[in-house]
Formats: sequence, C-alpha cells, structure tokens
Amino acid sequence: MSSRLAPSMPLQDPDATAVARARARTRRRAKELFLYTVLITLSIVYLLPLYWMISTSLKKTGSEMVFPPQWFPNPVVWTNYVDVFQQVPVVLYIRNSVIIAGVATFFGVLTASLAGYGFARIRFPGRDFFFACCIASLMLPEIVTLIPEFILFRRLGWVNTFYPLIVPWSLAGSAFAVFLFRQYCMTIPLELDEAARVDGANTFQIWWGIILPLSKAVLATLAILSFTHHWNEFLRPLIYLGRPELRTLAIGLRAFRGEYQLAWNYMMAVALIMLIPILVLFFVAQRQFVQGIVMTGIKG
Repeated sequence: MSSRLAPSMPLQDPDATAVARARARTRRRAKELFLYTVLITLSIVYLLPLYWMISTSLKKTGSEMVFPPQWFPNPVVWTNYVDVFQQVPVVLYIRNSVIIAGVATFFGVLTASLAGYGFARIRFPGRDFFFACCIASLMLPEIVTLIPEFILFRRLGWVNTFYPLIVPWSLAGSAFAVFLFRQYCMTIPLELDEAARVDGANTFQIWWGIILPLSKAVLATLAILSFTHHWNEFLRPLIYLGRPELRTLAIGLRAFRGEYQLAWNYMMAVALIMLIPILVLFFVAQRQFVQGIVMTGIKG
C-alpha cells in the first residue's frame, strides 16, 4: 500500500513579509499622525477664545479692538487685575457667588441623590408615573416658569434675597440630577441592600452608609455640573438681586459696560477671575467626573 505524501506548504518570502509589515507600520503611523493633527488643531481652535481673553485682559485701555488685532499685548498691563478690584467690589461679588453656588450645590446634590435613590431602590405606588413626570419636566423650558416663579417669590418676600437662587435647587436639585443619580444607583447590586437589611439597617442608613460611598463618581459629576450652573447663572440673579451688595460675579461684569464705552480689558480680567474656580474644580475632580459620565446610563 503506497503512502501519500502531504502537499508541502509554500514557503513565504522573508522579504515580502518584511515589506508587508513595513507598509502596515507606515499606514498605522500615518493614521496616528492624522489623528494627532486633527486633535491638536481642534485643541487650538477651542483654546483660542481662552487665549484671546487672557491677552485682552493684559492690554492697555483703548487697544483691545485695534485692527489688525494684537495677538500679543504690547505693553503687558498687569495692573488691570489690580484696577478691577478698585473699581468694583469684586471680593463682595465673589463672596455672594460662592454662597449661592456652594449652598445650592451641596443641598441640591444631597437631595437629588436621595430622590434618585428612592426612584431606583424603593417600590411605592406610582413610582414610574412620578419618575416619568420628573423626566418630562426636562422638556419644559425654564423661561416658561420664570414669571410664575417671580410672582410666587415676590409674595413670599424673597425678592432681594438669596432664597430664590438656593431654596428651589436645594429640594432634589434638578430633574437631570435625579435622573443621573437614579441611573447610576441602578448599577449597584441589590444584594448590598438585602445584606444591610439583614443586619438591621433601615432605608435611610442604606442610602447614607452604602449608596453614597459607592457613588462618589456621580456625586462629583453632579457637583461640577451644579456648581458651574449656579456660578455662571446670569438671568435669575439679575431678576431677584436688585440691591448692589447682593450681586454675583456674573452680574458684576456689567459694571464695566457703560453707555458709550465698554472696558474690554477690565471685563476680560474679571471673566478670567470668574473662570479660575471652574477650571480648578474640574481638574481636581476630573477623574471622578469622567468616570461618572461613563458609568451612568449603563442600566435603566
């Protein structure tokens, strides 16, 4: 019985293999170079307004809008940052903004987490209906409720106080905050609640001792978003804070806008001072912010 010889595999040319690998490596590097080029270009485009703000804040009065534009201030006037503190009470405006944004953010995030925990973990009659109403409120423009809110707060005597800017946000924060925490809370295993109840913990203790420590990422996300909103808010402080000593930093920017002249250098200096706390807050909680955005909405 004759044996059959298996057909021999054709040998690959070492030179052809090396050429194919070199071409693949070249294509990969070309893609990376193109990607980095696009990202660097977009970064420059997004950072250009920030650079222009810093550059304008260091220019001499009257040279902010010259043509052709000066990309580099000449001379560099560092005293603009000193002058703004002498012309308007910037420290007072910063204090008012910190009080409003800090208190509203703290209680807003705390109560929003409590409401989101209730929608995610507690079964009660009408839970889905009330949550649907909460989500539906996101489609209602804020400007629609502005006049009824003003009438209500005027009758309560809250005009020219911080209460209209703090109290409504301290009661479950916002519908978006409730939704975001509810989505995150649903990713936490229910077995943790059951184990805690076996050990004798009640609903409030589970929320405080288990859910909140496991939700640092989404809490940081809500804190950044809420603080940024209250810090930059302009319309409601303009309506409710009529007295000069109650104005926030966003309202204080209008002090440099006169009837016939606009001090762009001073305005950009105050705008940069206003931007610094937001940048510091974001970079401090950047990791938790990104993690909270990624992990919410996984289960719903």
